[in-house]
Amino acid sequence: MLDIAKLARQMPQIGQQMQKDAQASLKRLEMAQGLFSEANKHQDELIKAQEVWGDRMIFSPGTPVESLDTAIDIPDAPPSHSVFSSDGSQIAPSHHEIIYCYLINIGRIMLHYGQNFHPLLDSIPEIYYKTEDLYGSRKWGIRTEEWMGYLRTMQEVQVLTEMACTWVNPPGAHFNIPNLAMTDGSLVYWFLDNLPTEAREEILNPVIESWEQLRQSKIPLVGYISASRSIEVISFLRLMACPYEAPNCNNFCSLDNEKNPCQKVEPLRDTSLWNKILQPRQRSAIFRSNSRILDCYPESQKTHFCYLHGGVEVARVEFPQWIAEDSELLNQALSITLTQIDKGFGYPVALAEAHNLAVIKGGDRTQFFSLIEDQMLRYGVRNVGVSYKEARKRGSIA
Repeated sequence: MLDIAKLARQMPQIGQQMQKDAQASLKRLEMAQGLFSEANKHQDELIKAQEVWGDRMIFSPGTPVESLDTAIDIPDAPPSHSVFSSDGSQIAPSHHEIIYCYLINIGRIMLHYGQNFHPLLDSIPEIYYKTEDLYGSRKWGIRTEEWMGYLRTMQEVQVLTEMACTWVNPPGAHFNIPNLAMTDGSLVYWFLDNLPTEAREEILNPVIESWEQLRQSKIPLVGYISASRSIEVISFLRLMACPYEAPNCNNFCSLDNEKNPCQKVEPLRDTSLWNKILQPRQRSAIFRSNSRILDCYPESQKTHFCYLHGGVEVARVEFPQWIAEDSELLNQALSITLTQIDKGFGYPVALAEAHNLAVIKGGDRTQFFSLIEDQMLRYGVRNVGVSYKEARKRGSIA
């Protein structure tokens, strides 16, 4: 039980510390705006320095592909358009349950505006119980629970692509209607970076293949990141703040240092800076991400991003290079994203509904294992039950 009285006594100290942090954050923000203004004047020089010294830098800034001070107004989406989205959830395997297995549930949603079509709102559950499902990843030293998360990410992309391409491509007549495929989160799968090559390819190759299908069908794809913690733009400003003749971190700085001379505004986030620069319904300059995992992506699928002011918050919006190079598709993607934010009162409604379709609640988990128990008893499996530990946790005697 939470002791509210003890907690209340800590509040004054917490409030004082939060006040100090807020004042320090304002100072960092002012400094960042100054660095941004200077970096805008020397943008080409900074990009060249990044290209020359990038392999000797201990940070990875994004690279602007437009003028830093770009701020473009985004119009509303056309009245007739379609939006596709998917999200996933899972029941993790547990040795304390009646059977060691896991479930992945992918929620999918297809919304049509101004077209008089019914929406699609459903979920696709799949149970994994075979030996290769449960222990196949052990050969790479990857835990089953970890591998389950990677599979879920891959399936979210595959389900999204299949749904969107099936609707848009012939024999349907919907290829000329503006559309957008949306996903919640980043398109940069940095979590695959440290995996063995074979394991990484087993997840990433189907994802790239799905994205290529979207490209061929000219269905724009965006990854929407709310409350982004990214500092790729702030990291670009570190090039401006560097006091040395070149950003050769290997010679002048050290990973052992808690703070190097160029880290003047950290831990400020990109969104805090763009919130001061952008007006509602504007996007920032486009940046190319330089995360190491992107070396495994084909050139056309390398992730680019911009920041979009949706009125309530500034969100990071990511998209492949083929969209960054097509101004018509990019404007289509961002206008539909902005309209989705409006309809969702600050967060894209398609993403919220896909999450709601995917989420597994406590009652769903209970029903899932009840169904399995029924099947085991039907086929003559006896002594079915949870571990004593799990049983005691479900029924307290206190």
